[in-house]
Amino acid sequence: MTIYGVDPSADSFTADTFPPTGATDYPNTPDGLAAFCAALPDESLVGVENTGVYSELLCYALHHAGVAVMLLDPGAVHRAFPPGPKTDALDSARIAEYAHRYADRLARWQPRAEVVEQVRVLLATPPTTGGWEHLVGQRTAALNARSALRRKVVQTPGANAALDAVAAALREQVGAIEAELRRLIGAHPSLAQGVSLLVGIPGVGLLLASQMVVLTEGFTDVPPARRLASRLGIAPHPHRSGTSVRRPDRSRGYGHPAVRKLLHLAARSRRTHDAASRGYFEAKVGAGKAARLVLNNLSNRLVAVMCAVLRDGVPYRSDHVSVAPMVLTGHRQSG
Repeated sequence: MTIYGVDPSADSFTADTFPPTGATDYPNTPDGLAAFCAALPDESLVGVENTGVYSELLCYALHHAGVAVMLLDPGAVHRAFPPGPKTDALDSARIAEYAHRYADRLARWQPRAEVVEQVRVLLATPPTTGGWEHLVGQRTAALNARSALRRKVVQTPGANAALDAVAAALREQVGAIEAELRRLIGAHPSLAQGVSLLVGIPGVGLLLASQMVVLTEGFTDVPPARRLASRLGIAPHPHRSGTSVRRPDRSRGYGHPAVRKLLHLAARSRRTHDAASRGYFEAKVGAGKAARLVLNNLSNRLVAVMCAVLRDGVPYRSDHVSVAPMVLTGHRQSG
């Protein structure tokens, strides 16, 4: 098997093999992509550095040509090598070496279902111009600026009117995106059923349910709750080594910021409106736990509930009692 590394950019991409045989530049155009695919030997594996839309066209072209593709995290590739010079040729060789090292551990790239990709773009995760998250950020900035101007002693009507118009236009566009999400999901029965199950959970709205569409590849790959929470950066992980390094378990804080924010808002909503969640929150805070930590615990519980209703295909029930596996098997934990 010949392993290639590709460093894509807006106008071109550079490719080399492992071991290096000399980098080659191609235009990042349909003709350039066709030339690269034609030059690949049989049984090739191509590692492509993820540069967003610049690498997307390349991945689709390689996949349609029947070539195995791995989409690689630029940060992971960068950390795998010592600091030094940076050129496109050197980067492509390092990408190829990284792909060689981890070929048995990295997933092969597959295109998303078209509807899932459309939902992802509407949500803009990660944020891109025109998506819901981007527009909400702009609307919030406009409203904050308008609020600041409202406090000034000397008022400027022209500035006030301009910010009011901007905020109104952004509010309309955010509403249009939410309406398009409803239309798009409603046109696909499997997505509509899954979203209906999710929004039946207290605290879960359309946007969080839509994010779950993307995270689970259209509800076709629902991971265990702990794995999803870890992926989102909200699962507490131990930090212990030997007898001296013993820190409290804590979440890593990386992952999808938009999803983490929605989960935090959902946890706050459940704390207010869900009796069981409110009782849990008050008991933990009363025992001395930090409120933010307890809200994070509620976010983890919510992830577990969402994964459960999707996995089992049954609506949420507030009186459901979770049975630990040890009870089902007749085993009990010691201590």
